[in-house]
Amino acid sequence: MTAPDRGAAGEAVAEGPAGLVRAVRTPWFGWTECAGHRTVRWVDGVRVGEEPMTVDTHHDLASVTKVVATTTALIRLVSDGLVSLDAPVRAYLPDCHDGISVRDLLLHRGGLWEWWPLYIRPDPPPPRYRPGRERHYSDLGFVLLGRVVEVAAGLPLDRAVAELVTEPLGLRSTRYARPAGERVAMSARDDRVEMDMLDSGQPYPVPFRSADFTGWRREPVVGQVADCNAHHASGGVSGHAGLFSTVPDLLRYCAALSAYCEHDHLWRPEVAREFFAPGPDAGQALGFRRYALRLRDETVTVLGHPGFVGCVIGFVPDRDIALVLAGNRLLTDGPPVPTDALWDDLLHAITERSRTE
Repeated sequence: MTAPDRGAAGEAVAEGPAGLVRAVRTPWFGWTECAGHRTVRWVDGVRVGEEPMTVDTHHDLASVTKVVATTTALIRLVSDGLVSLDAPVRAYLPDCHDGISVRDLLLHRGGLWEWWPLYIRPDPPPPRYRPGRERHYSDLGFVLLGRVVEVAAGLPLDRAVAELVTEPLGLRSTRYARPAGERVAMSARDDRVEMDMLDSGQPYPVPFRSADFTGWRREPVVGQVADCNAHHASGGVSGHAGLFSTVPDLLRYCAALSAYCEHDHLWRPEVAREFFAPGPDAGQALGFRRYALRLRDETVTVLGHPGFVGCVIGFVPDRDIALVLAGNRLLTDGPPVPTDALWDDLLHAITERSRTE
């Protein structure tokens, strides 16, 4: 592995993940690809791989937690009548701002700030936008949804997700706060990404700087969630981030959600379908992102979610299609390849493969 190349204008060219696993399961074909390294070090400014990436490596799911943990737990709680999608969040969390429903938060229409350093100031400001009007992707909304799950289930979030999601679906390598095995992908070099967010005000301006917090990690992040709100403010357990898993477990999860009608002992199929349906904003369902995938002579809708560290999952309801991508894209000096670009490459590869099958 090498340091980022530089173009004629001196701009750094995005560097790909140190390691990457791609896995695809369809009724017509399937494959698993694994390359690169799960951990690295730097020698004279050059990225050098150490332990190899493996299919059973544990990955920091980052925002994939939003669907595997929080959204799926809510499918179960709504099915059991313990949560109402159109109830005000204040019905579960009396300290929440008024006028925001559970549905609003799942659609990222709660009007909340996109991001706020809860480890500096635990109480975020009032909504930044008018609730229910527009989509503004918000980690804070899923922090609140994690609390809703706790209240409705009567359990701490990690235990609630275990009882509602991971244990019933047989996801034995999926858990909060720490990986379930020894082979773990390095999530980040340290906390530099979040420090830069504060100091640059990009992409979200907040009234703080990195000097306002003294607990930054200065060493490689391995076996801890990279997200600083999840790690520093929530002990690794949050509705928006904190879950670790493996590619085989994620394939199992996607297969179960694809065959959701076969799991009617866990949830009501009509509730799952409501979560899967398109929302008022393009590409967004209740919790899940929606992606178009050209497959043979048709276009199908993939439901899933990306994670900042480099993982993405996807499934197609009723079609026995499961897709997983897992990498460690933040291990670079220059700009990392966007997670969405890695995902687009996988969707394109599936389209091309389907033409030959």
